[in-house]
Amino acid sequence: MPCTLEQAHNLGVAIIRNVKGVIVDKDDVILKATATVLAGGNILFEDVPGVGKTVLCRALAKSIGGTFSRVQCTPDLLPSDLLGTTIYERSSEQFKFHPGPVFSNLLLADEINRATPKMQSALLECMEEHQATVNGNTHTLPTPFIVVATQNPIEYEGTFPLPEAQLDRFAVKLHMGYPSLEAEAQLLEDQRLEHPLEKLQAVCSNNDLAEAIQCIRTVRLEANVRRYIVAVVDATRHNDQISLGASPRASQTLYRLSQAWAVLHKRDYVLPDDIKDLAPIVLEHRLILADQDFREASWAAEKLIGDILNSVQVP
Repeated sequence: MPCTLEQAHNLGVAIIRNVKGVIVDKDDVILKATATVLAGGNILFEDVPGVGKTVLCRALAKSIGGTFSRVQCTPDLLPSDLLGTTIYERSSEQFKFHPGPVFSNLLLADEINRATPKMQSALLECMEEHQATVNGNTHTLPTPFIVVATQNPIEYEGTFPLPEAQLDRFAVKLHMGYPSLEAEAQLLEDQRLEHPLEKLQAVCSNNDLAEAIQCIRTVRLEANVRRYIVAVVDATRHNDQISLGASPRASQTLYRLSQAWAVLHKRDYVLPDDIKDLAPIVLEHRLILADQDFREASWAAEKLIGDILNSVQVP
């Protein structure tokens, strides 16, 4: 029986409730991360160490079931460590492909900016086309396939900044931020005997998630809402303070993500307000600011996006 929008909503709510059992005081981040997963998009978490980026990623992975792999990115990591390699087997006198960790439903690339450009480029094909090419042979990745990556914006020694082409493959960039005093005190108590992550169980299977992703794509977007998406993205290309605006992939991401956002809010249609809620996390990492001094400042991009949203007429 095909998945319904109500079932997709219930699945999303179950994932959110499950992750909240591990991550305290980050409801907005969990909601946006879950919406991205339901849209089939890749997520980039950027924040200082120790605020729970990796824990949230692992909680998401455990919640959605399926297969999960983690790669701790380092400068000595090779593409074959990610994609897999072909090994000659003497018993059969044939070369056999041994798949790497990328052949999973959810891949966690921890500290992705510590991987070399060669390693990062190996991930490009996987993220966009859901396939991997090894020794001239193309292998299809599992369905669904989602990459969740983390990076530390503070340390630059021994890191390799992600190129624009790779950043564009991430549907959203999310920031965790420090917890409140009450939440941090609760975190200490919750982890007194063991980490809550150890008891976390899956709330769905990878097939359930794949069906929900397809079902969510039936959510309606009226023509004026579609034009609004394009107008917002296009405005980033005609702003004197932005040297590189967002690509059409940003429009597609806003479209897909707004559908999942609507379902999580129990609607089968998208509102312009959904676009305004999601535009900052979709556009921030895709823009290159003209002012060199502000290029690495997330608040500068957020302010520009806010100004654009205020300037574009809402249908």
